[in-house]
Amino acid sequence: MSQLTSRRGLLFGTAAVSAGALLAGCTSNEPKEKEQAADPQPAADDKPGKPVTIGFAGPQADHGWLAAINSNAKSRAEKYEDVTLEITEGSNDTAAQIGQIETLINKKVDVLVILPADGKALTQVGLKAMAAGIPVVNLDRIFNTPQAYRCWIGGDNYGMGLNAGHYIGEKLKDKSDARVIELAGLDNLELTKQRTQGFDDALKNYPNIRKVARQAAEFTVESGQAKMAQLLQAQSKFDALWNHDDDQGVGALRAIEQAGRDDFLMVGGAGALSAFQAIKQDEGVLKATVLYPPTMAASAIDLARALGQGKGVGGLAEFEIPASLTLYSAVVDKTNVDQYMSTGFE
Repeated sequence: MSQLTSRRGLLFGTAAVSAGALLAGCTSNEPKEKEQAADPQPAADDKPGKPVTIGFAGPQADHGWLAAINSNAKSRAEKYEDVTLEITEGSNDTAAQIGQIETLINKKVDVLVILPADGKALTQVGLKAMAAGIPVVNLDRIFNTPQAYRCWIGGDNYGMGLNAGHYIGEKLKDKSDARVIELAGLDNLELTKQRTQGFDDALKNYPNIRKVARQAAEFTVESGQAKMAQLLQAQSKFDALWNHDDDQGVGALRAIEQAGRDDFLMVGGAGALSAFQAIKQDEGVLKATVLYPPTMAASAIDLARALGQGKGVGGLAEFEIPASLTLYSAVVDKTNVDQYMSTGFE
């Protein structure tokens, strides 16, 4: 059997049952502490097996969450004696990232893990890898067609908004004419629209709550501070704020402090260490954050290793790894923040 034929077999279901590939934070609505660790421990099937070279390509780590994606992938790969990780420099330029992935294809890596800067724009290179017999684990930002990947794993943007809305709704359910505002991310991203839609859908369950204002920021500290200052100036009274991203939340909290406001509760998003620390101290408006866990990169390495070794996922009856895995957006507040503290990214 040729190398190409054997690789193509992995794409279409010749994998064997295995206890391997524990998926950190993917398989439970109540993740255990061990599954959420920033440096997750390998699964039960961590005994060295067939050597696997994994190519990893992501965007430029110009954001705390993206930097955490890279560090989770690297640290997970280092846990396995049988895994060699070929990681690219990372780029937000579509052409540059395509070139980096094509280099990995030409090197004939066993499996590719790709977090595309733009899923639509990079679909063709995913298709090229699959056609070459290299299974692709598509991380978070999804390609346009399932033919471009063997498995997708990522966060639940709609669920993130939904859980933020329900948390705020439960806190304000007994308050008449409650008012909430929203500090969103980049409005040209589909994920921002999904987060807002989930939030709005959750609030429909609470007829006493109205969303009275919304501003879109840019996932940066500076934009968070500027847009939050505008919201505070326009809204003299509200009861809760949902901020889509903990990085821009650093700026939002600066604006709140400068304005001397403490008459509302704030819920963040993603799971930055600074947010966890503020929640634990419980001395300000930030009371909770909704996870978008970067541990998905560690789980992607597990999936890639399983594909390269012809294994399935422990705890599932199927012979093959699933076609998709959506992470759960857990709410972290002072009741459970200690459990998640080690997962916080800087």
